[in-house]
Amino acid sequence: MIGFWNRKEVYVGHSMNKFSNIRSILVANNIRYTYKTINHNNSEFPGMGRGVKGSFGERSEFSYMYYIYVHRNDYEHTYKLIQGN
Repeated sequence: MIGFWNRKEVYVGHSMNKFSNIRSILVANNIRYTYKTINHNNSEFPGMGRGVKGSFGERSEFSYMYYIYVHRNDYEHTYKLIQGN
């Protein structure tokens, strides 16, 4: 089980392609992982979303942040696998 107490972050970034490539590498090597995606255009406060403040001038590729976590025992092996991707 991968919980917040025994995981390490192997990727954080805005690139969906890199996020997908790393996930494919992890699946191909039978490495368990968890991930989180954050949409920066959503607001936690009612009335303060993109509809109110707009998105003019914001680059769409930066609207999402992707995180991938593996068990800390798999971190070294995973890090070597994803180098260069």
